[in-house]
Amino acid sequence: MHSTILIFLDGVGIGNADEVNNPFFRKEFKTFTQIFGSTPHLGMQRMNRDNIYLFPTDANLGVEGLPQSGTGQTSIFCGVNAPKINGSHFGPFPPTKLVPVIKESSIFADFKRAGLKAAFANAYPKIFFDYVNSGKQRLSVTSLSCILSGTPLNKGADLRAGRALSAEIDNFRWVNKLNYKLPVISPQLAGKRLLRLASKNHFTLFEFFLTDHLGHARIPELFDHIYETLDQFLLYLLTNLPEDFTLIVCSDHGNFEDLSSKMHTRNPALTIAAGKHSSYLAGSIKDISQIKKSILEFYI
Repeated sequence: MHSTILIFLDGVGIGNADEVNNPFFRKEFKTFTQIFGSTPHLGMQRMNRDNIYLFPTDANLGVEGLPQSGTGQTSIFCGVNAPKINGSHFGPFPPTKLVPVIKESSIFADFKRAGLKAAFANAYPKIFFDYVNSGKQRLSVTSLSCILSGTPLNKGADLRAGRALSAEIDNFRWVNKLNYKLPVISPQLAGKRLLRLASKNHFTLFEFFLTDHLGHARIPELFDHIYETLDQFLLYLLTNLPEDFTLIVCSDHGNFEDLSSKMHTRNPALTIAAGKHSSYLAGSIKDISQIKKSILEFYI
């Protein structure tokens, strides 16, 4: 079975070669330097080596203003120009106008209609399910896509059993903020678990949102820990990807790559493709609304 892993990084663009404001130039990001031999920037937006491609993807979609997560993520996971449909960029949550689009057109819904296996690898703590059960509806595009398509959401028990991953990869915040009795695991072990989970599915999504939090200057005391954990996780996956897998890393807008501002940017979104269909993805994806279609072409 061919398995595709989509790793969604919230708020990561390709920025200037700036050691002061671009974290990727301030401190080595080994995923870039060890895989490609260099760090991407606006003057060098495309790189490839050993069938691994890094390239820019337009997140502006012809709409004025700064891209936002609600419309950007809807564009990625539903394959539509969500800010154009909405009349503007909107976030962090999807506007009510886009909820029917998410219900009908999410990548999870399409895989399910085709009789194929799709899964969301993230686990959610009890506090999230309490929030949902209270009737509140301010949900991310990813969690809403799962709920509306009937795709199961993982719980703490799944995380404890190694059947899911924490949103921060290594369980650190579950242990230190939510007081769960879990081991803090290595990024490499988390990567190994994701590969094992993905081997059971045609499509597996993992979402990492802390890059956007860091771009907005939240939790600065954990900056180095989060940065290094993500780097080791991505590097492990890219260097241990099984032969029949395709991996795509994408984002919804820029932010993290320019810490001179707490706002989003109009920079191209960072995208990486590796594995079986990486060359096709690198050639077919020009903007974030084309990601879903390009993935589905392998299956449907």
